Amino acid sequence: MTTPSVSAPEARTGPATPATAPGPAAPVTAPGRGAPANATGRGATALRLAGLLASCVLLLLVAVLSLAVGAKAIPPGDVVRALLHGSDSVDASVVLDLRVPRTLLGITVGAALAVAGVLMQALTRNPLADPGLLGVNMGASAAVVATLALWREAGTGTSVWSALAGAGIAATAVHLLGARGRSGPAPVRLALAGTAVSAVLGALISVLTLLRPDVFDQFRFWGVGSLAGVPVAAFWQVLPFIAVGAMLAVGLSGSLNALALGEDTARALGSRVTRTRLLGAVAVTLLCGAATAAVGPIAFVGLAVPHLARAVTGPDHRWLLPYAMLLGPALLLGSDILGRVVGRPGEIQAGIVTAFAGAPVFIALVRRRRIAAL
Repeated sequence: MTTPSVSAPEARTGPATPATAPGPAAPVTAPGRGAPANATGRGATALRLAGLLASCVLLLLVAVLSLAVGAKAIPPGDVVRALLHGSDSVDASVVLDLRVPRTLLGITVGAALAVAGVLMQALTRNPLADPGLLGVNMGASAAVVATLALWREAGTGTSVWSALAGAGIAATAVHLLGARGRSGPAPVRLALAGTAVSAVLGALISVLTLLRPDVFDQFRFWGVGSLAGVPVAAFWQVLPFIAVGAMLAVGLSGSLNALALGEDTARALGSRVTRTRLLGAVAVTLLCGAATAAVGPIAFVGLAVPHLARAVTGPDHRWLLPYAMLLGPALLLGSDILGRVVGRPGEIQAGIVTAFAGAPVFIALVRRRRIAAL
């Protein structure tokens, strides 16, 4: 009588277990975390929404302070009554005729410069880029000075159109100079071309203002960048150009995200790099030209605001642009309010305050080790 032999696999593994039906898939967790990945994404979105709401509240608070604070302090209650019901009092006249146009212009120009800064840093992939990198601000300034020299009675409307023309010509010249070569408009060549064009235009401004003292008298206040004394008509004249530029920027947000991965990767993802750069340049020209024509050149808003927003949003331009539209006006109006308080009974122009505040930010950015990474 023989005993049945046991096969080797059975001897090693033992009896087979019955097959079971597949159960529901386990939730995917992020590496090193116990929460599901989609929960992490919802948390990031909630944080960004909370930051966006906080930015709205900050801008509203700064706008109220802009209406109430100045050489003549006006209680917030009187400001609200003047806005809702109007009055023939001196306080209501100050609020409605002087501070409301100034606040509206500050909100519009601040948003334009901040969005232009986001576009410049995305298009050039340079974290130190600002709207002046392509010579746009200097082109607008040179065009306004030339208009004042040729036409002494030029109004705000003429200055807006001449500033847009100058900004467009400067941006085109920089693009043509930076696009020479087989690889097209590389960021480094664009930056160098912008520096060269800005130097030439700065020399032209110096020549015109030195030869024409009357032009210098008009330019010396406008050239530092100020929200004071700008008529409400200037706000309505520049608003359409800024609105078109902002809509172009928002429409390019997806393409800018692809471009941040590199030109080859962006093309592989189906993005039209040349079209994105061209439309981005048009948006920057509209935003900077209109803003500069209205209040003069204001520095560092376009440099600092994108970095402040990116600390919350990351590199996603779909979030970065709305943040810039809120934080830019808050920064510009805050600088304007600070200039009114510090310079009493007069005031310090907003362009000077932003330059003082932006210089430490610029130095801190330069000292960062990974400055090349956006």
